[in-house]
Amino acid sequence: MTTLFEPPAAIIAATSEGPGFPVRRLFCIGRNYAAHAREMGKDPEREAPFFFTKWAQAVVPSGSTIAYPPETANYHYEGELVVAIGKGGRAIDAADALDHVYGYAAGLDMTRRDLQSEAKEMGHPWDTAKNAEESAPMGLIHPASAVGHLAAGRIALTVNGTVKQDADLSDMIWSVSDVIAYISRFYRLEPGDLIFTGTPAGVGAVVAGDAISLSIEGLSDCVIRIGPPAQD
Repeated sequence: MTTLFEPPAAIIAATSEGPGFPVRRLFCIGRNYAAHAREMGKDPEREAPFFFTKWAQAVVPSGSTIAYPPETANYHYEGELVVAIGKGGRAIDAADALDHVYGYAAGLDMTRRDLQSEAKEMGHPWDTAKNAEESAPMGLIHPASAVGHLAAGRIALTVNGTVKQDADLSDMIWSVSDVIAYISRFYRLEPGDLIFTGTPAGVGAVVAGDAISLSIEGLSDCVIRIGPPAQD
């Protein structure tokens, strides 16, 4: 069948073993570290897991310079462990969830915080705050067969060399197995799906020229620079 225009190219994330990982969907867990939940004014003891989505086109590789997005004056970093799904399933039991994981990466959930705050106040969705172009930079995906399943280890983020976030993966309220089981209640997970598992405390704003580096023990770093607004 002919098409009216050229279909978009597939989004391929880089892996440590060579072959690329075709990205399908992004699921992002909210407030999965107690300290971050508190800094956002929420009680982590009262809330079940929740998630939002981003489009695959938000993924950009480590080493990129990403444009400062329009319609915000408060663009925030959020460093996160990313889970790459390698085997599909629906209503996955938490005890079997890790069998569905291909691997792990360090990633950023960049957020237009001012738009998010406005949306919260009005009871509106977070799409314009979270689902922005180039808002999901990622380091290399490392297969679980090489690095194991990450349940503990330092996660730390710096801006221009200054530490802003510093925590341990064991601080997550909901484990990797828990979030896979939860999301798969609502959607059939498929190979190529990515799950961003939430961010520790210490989120903050960046401006054009800032350099962000996220490191997670056992994984490749995710390093980006904030550029000026895109000029179309």
